[in-house]
Amino acid sequence: MIRGLYTAAAGMVTQQRRHDTATQNIANLNTTGYKQVNTVTHAFPDVLISAMSGGTAKQVGRLNTGVFAEQAVSQYLQGDLIESGKPFDFALSDDLRLPDPATGADMLFDGSGKHVSEDGEVTYKPQAFFTVQDNEGNNLYTRNGSFTVNAAGEVLSSGGFRVLDAAGNPLVLTEPMDNLAVDGQGNLLDPATGLPSGAKIGISIVTRPQELVRDGNGVFHADDADAAEIRFAEDGDNLLLRQGYIEGSNVDATQVTVDMNAAYRAYEANQKVIQFYDTSLQKTVNEVGRV
Repeated sequence: MIRGLYTAAAGMVTQQRRHDTATQNIANLNTTGYKQVNTVTHAFPDVLISAMSGGTAKQVGRLNTGVFAEQAVSQYLQGDLIESGKPFDFALSDDLRLPDPATGADMLFDGSGKHVSEDGEVTYKPQAFFTVQDNEGNNLYTRNGSFTVNAAGEVLSSGGFRVLDAAGNPLVLTEPMDNLAVDGQGNLLDPATGLPSGAKIGISIVTRPQELVRDGNGVFHADDADAAEIRFAEDGDNLLLRQGYIEGSNVDATQVTVDMNAAYRAYEANQKVIQFYDTSLQKTVNEVGRV
């Protein structure tokens, strides 16, 4: 009976985390560059139950001891591009591919950005990010391209981080800001000639985006940049930078609302189970124990 209490309690904790994740997604429906988070749940390992009689054990079967929310997985799908008309607003649109080692052709990714091989190996679609840097010199990655410029000419992200150029250095503007023009690859254009000036917005390609860790404020970091296979974008990469646009959140409002209600109902069901066990224990202590 006590085991049942623990199982129901584990279910309540898991559904609470699912509900929190859903509400976080709903709260960020209108956050620029926000990436939806999904909670992945798993069951605790099964245990083998045996009945002991006369010094011998007879197997009864397996018992599941509940579930837990193992991790929160970010979905790096493309959000809608929204025109703002501001010269320091930028949005990335990319369709990056990886070769399939088995066939040599490009991998086919499903709607969630995953490719599953015949042997069950999961590969995630590479993603492009703006590269920014915090005050400690750590590189961070974001899809929020709503930038500003400080008095020193440094380009800053909406979170106050320095935006890097393609060489990994802080991007500093020397030309008048009113004439800023950027091409589809992130090259800053000379206002006089319309040709690339040599400066370029730092766009990073993260080949293994599942290695990124969400920091909040729309930025991610990589504990191991080599494991994430991060590099700066090259001219041959299939991506496009749009000036005067921002990328909207990729949250699926309908699905998130369904998930939130489902988590609430499952939480309520586990709560009823605990109430049942509590009533049974009360009867055991107050009535059966008196006999």
